[in-house]
Amino acid sequence: FLLVNLLAGSQGFVPSRICNNGIRLETKSFTSQNMFTGIVEEMGTVIKLEERDDMTLWDGSKGSGTELTVKGNIVLDGAYLGCSICVNGVCLTATELEEEFFKVGLAPETLRRTYLGELKSGDFVNLERASEIGGRNSGHFVQGHVDGVGTIIDRWIDEDSLFFKVKVEPELLRYIVAKGFVAIDGTSLTVCEVNSRLDESWFTFMLVEYTQKKIIIPQKKVGELLNIEVDVLGKYSESALAAIIPRIEELESKVKSLEEQLANAVGKSD
Repeated sequence: FLLVNLLAGSQGFVPSRICNNGIRLETKSFTSQNMFTGIVEEMGTVIKLEERDDMTLWDGSKGSGTELTVKGNIVLDGAYLGCSICVNGVCLTATELEEEFFKVGLAPETLRRTYLGELKSGDFVNLERASEIGGRNSGHFVQGHVDGVGTIIDRWIDEDSLFFKVKVEPELLRYIVAKGFVAIDGTSLTVCEVNSRLDESWFTFMLVEYTQKKIIIPQKKVGELLNIEVDVLGKYSESALAAIIPRIEELESKVKSLEEQLANAVGKSD
């Protein structure tokens, strides 16, 4: 199947061209089909989250919106205006670049689907640059299109592993399966257990010792939120089956009708 444009819905504002020390700022004249791997490259720091009413729109008029400024290092290597950077699992477009930080716009849909609107100065965030399709992928196909949020309802230690239990809405849990992939705050992780009872609706995952030191999740406590992106392959499979099942049901109905007709014909001949 063809992968959808991973940048759709991630743009916040029109990128502005600025000068910078050593960072490529040219806006690409084409849109690369980029995605993420869920292998977090670094933990950045939120500098500020602010509402602005002077954003330049496509027709030159001014609009309002939310802008996030993040301090980073690795993700700025090779960055350019309009490039995609994954922030806590959300694919966002770089609108301004400086030597030690970058800015992104948060669209209304992003604020509705994620908890990024709750970030504050000093918070740590998971960061990852987009990876060209066809390159090495040590995680799984992560779009950066968060499906919803989950709430931590328990956490515990098992030897050197850190386990989390996360409650999500049933409509999201349907795509989460034991031993399958899930992206949590942009981190590619393996699902351990799933409880799909409507009064439960939770799943668990664990972090190995190495990963615990590279991402923000271990800092989170019971009651805090996580951005959740389910494996897109599950959603594609459901979509494909939705188109096929009606045809199968129609064929089964026709076969049943033919069987009944044949049974009637045999009965009359007897």
